[in-house]
Amino acid sequence: MSLDLEPRFTFAQFKRINPIPPDTLWELVYARNAHAINVKRVAVALANLRAIFEATFQLANQVGFGAMTLRDLSKATGLSMGGLYGYLQSKDALAAMVEDLIRHIGSEIPRWFEEASLPPLVRLDGSLRAHVFMSELLQPWFYFVYMESRVLESDQRKVARAAELDFQAAMARQIRQVRGMSDREAFLLAAHLQSVIQDWYVKRWKYRAEKIGVDEFANSLTAMVAAQLRVE
Repeated sequence: MSLDLEPRFTFAQFKRINPIPPDTLWELVYARNAHAINVKRVAVALANLRAIFEATFQLANQVGFGAMTLRDLSKATGLSMGGLYGYLQSKDALAAMVEDLIRHIGSEIPRWFEEASLPPLVRLDGSLRAHVFMSELLQPWFYFVYMESRVLESDQRKVARAAELDFQAAMARQIRQVRGMSDREAFLLAAHLQSVIQDWYVKRWKYRAEKIGVDEFANSLTAMVAAQLRVE
């Protein structure tokens, strides 16, 4: 899939044709986890999934995901423990759903800019902007993966790290298409870019204090990349 967006598109332009709009997110979560969800009435399942994840993000911010219990989640959502088990069997299963969604989005973003007629720098620029804009639209999800993966079981931590490395590897491939670089150089630049994007959705207070919006941040990020790659 390629998105019909002009180069250096804005957040408003992206939202109009975003393939994963937030209001349909629960349908995607349900579809990707249908094998583990016992509730088959779709309308009910979507409403409860929304309540479960919104309560999870709120509790994680208040007490930390490591300290949160499924009983806390039951109280916050109004679902009985039995009702909650219809959607997940453990906290790790809940975290896995969050990480799966973010990993899926990270793998999809570069595909949105694969149109062969696009110059390599435009493809890279589009992927970076889309990643920033998706993190803006789904900030609690991205923040959760960044902040809470450290308290998960070992196997689940590996999954969370893989999600980050997958997107970083996709960026490195696009960087090498813009300008010939060694694998090591491209890896490092992609890692730096990933860290800058993470700063946007983890430390929002810095940007709010300076009244920096998402478009200004994205423009600054992609201008920095163009300068680093010495592309006009």
